Amino acid sequence: MQPALLYLIEPPRLVILGLFLSAVWVQSRGREKMRFARTMGDLGTLVAPYNALVYLSSKTPNTAYLDESHFPEMQVIKNNWQVFREEGLRLRQDGATHGVVTENTDIAFHSFYKRGWKSFYITWYGHPLPSAERLCPRSVELLRQVPTIRGALFANLPAGAFLGRHRDPFAGFVRYQLGLDTPNSDDCWIRVDGEKRSWRDGEVLIFDETYVHDASNFTDKDRLILFCDVERPVAAPMRPLNRAFLSLVMGSSGTQNEPGEKVGSLNTFYGWVSGAHGWLKQLKSTHRSLYYAQKWVAIALLAAVFLAPWPALG
Repeated sequence: MQPALLYLIEPPRLVILGLFLSAVWVQSRGREKMRFARTMGDLGTLVAPYNALVYLSSKTPNTAYLDESHFPEMQVIKNNWQVFREEGLRLRQDGATHGVVTENTDIAFHSFYKRGWKSFYITWYGHPLPSAERLCPRSVELLRQVPTIRGALFANLPAGAFLGRHRDPFAGFVRYQLGLDTPNSDDCWIRVDGEKRSWRDGEVLIFDETYVHDASNFTDKDRLILFCDVERPVAAPMRPLNRAFLSLVMGSSGTQNEPGEKVGSLNTFYGWVSGAHGWLKQLKSTHRSLYYAQKWVAIALLAAVFLAPWPALG
């Protein structure tokens, strides 16, 4: 019989142990934490080993908020904030920013639409949307000048709306938000890892979205911002890996502003499983005990796989 220590270093078990340890580290970052039961089903837990490598190779501080000085290439975006404001306001006035895209077609932000959040995608991981090229061409051209901007959209948070506490799963990019038409009030805020900041017209907020964050607009005016995913500066050899990961994974999460525009394979797949997802949500709302029972059974099965004796190698 092999010593117990050898069981722990067998390759399959080592992978599971590495996943567990990296997940504990990633999910425990910061002052604000999510409930343990929620983190067990979080996508961020599954990609925790990748995120850990990103944090270790990051050229920016591992803090909730980041300073603009770390992203000098973004200055051209800030300098032209009124261009984005003009086209964004026209889109909103014409009804082009919408909440019609539902959880079945936008895996990245599916839960936001329930709160009244509305969006208009400009470009998404190398693919400007045809509707954006037609309706906000100046914004498209400005974004093309900054290759590190991997995705961009206009985001409108209505008066009185809020977005609940959450933690985004991928660490390979940071979130850049430029105020376009905001209440200019501390009653319209975002809170990242417990620290509140407010949007102002023409001003920038940059934060690490893998920290727990939420947002609220407790004013009588809608908040319109330019919302960008900006590639996180990382050291080699992580840089090409991160770029490839973002292109492959996030590039497949594209959605549409108008019917007929291409939907990425990840969102297509998400549409296929949305029926099961909807069933689980209904189960949680109507039979909460049963919902958590099946969740913990799944977790127990994974634990059993880890603890069960593994065949000896060789």
